[in-house]
Amino acid sequence: MAGYLLFLPLFKDPFTIMRILLSLLLITALPSLGRSQTDFPTQKPLKVEAANKLDEKGKESKGTSLRIPSVLDNNPEIDLKSTGDKPVKMLPDKELVQAGAGMKIDPKVGPRENKEGSSSFFGNMYLGDIKSNGTFVGIVCRDHEYVDGDRVKIYLNDLVMDPNVLLTGSFKGINVDLEKGFNRLDFEALNEGSSSPNTAQVDVYDDQGQLIYSNKWLLSAGSKATLIITKD
Repeated sequence: MAGYLLFLPLFKDPFTIMRILLSLLLITALPSLGRSQTDFPTQKPLKVEAANKLDEKGKESKGTSLRIPSVLDNNPEIDLKSTGDKPVKMLPDKELVQAGAGMKIDPKVGPRENKEGSSSFFGNMYLGDIKSNGTFVGIVCRDHEYVDGDRVKIYLNDLVMDPNVLLTGSFKGINVDLEKGFNRLDFEALNEGSSSPNTAQVDVYDDQGQLIYSNKWLLSAGSKATLIITKD
């Protein structure tokens, strides 16, 4: 800076001298401005103190509105020896009874005994007789009421044609050859399903596929429905 001032007497124009002085001031001020932008602020450590200070006995010196009871101060004393041989019980004694004690059963409720002579017994049933001169007939049957697992056995002239037919909602059955004279068909109820009695609809078709007979039965287990087919 002083070196530059030595050359000022060489300039006689005062405006030139002013420009030189301003330039020199800017040159000397710029380094100080750059240093001021890179200076870091002075850091002061923060001091964090406890909100509720505890004294030597562990009690708060300054209380708050929130009071939490201590679980360490309460030490209940339990003398297990005073109970003797009796175990410690968490629940009071109650008089317990066997499940179902005092229950009464209505004799009208429950499965019925469909014995012969009772009002709910369905004995043997005669379905009637029909005529057919064909070589055979088709016998089909189904449970026309509640499908509950009814089963029947089919006989022709005391010969078993099907030992166990499960009656469903759709027709099922067999074809039987006809002999001249009387042809006796027996349908024996093997059970009564889950809803007594054994119920079914029976249809008979000739060898031309024409329906020639239809009927229904109500049978107790062991009873039979009989149909007679005559052939000339």
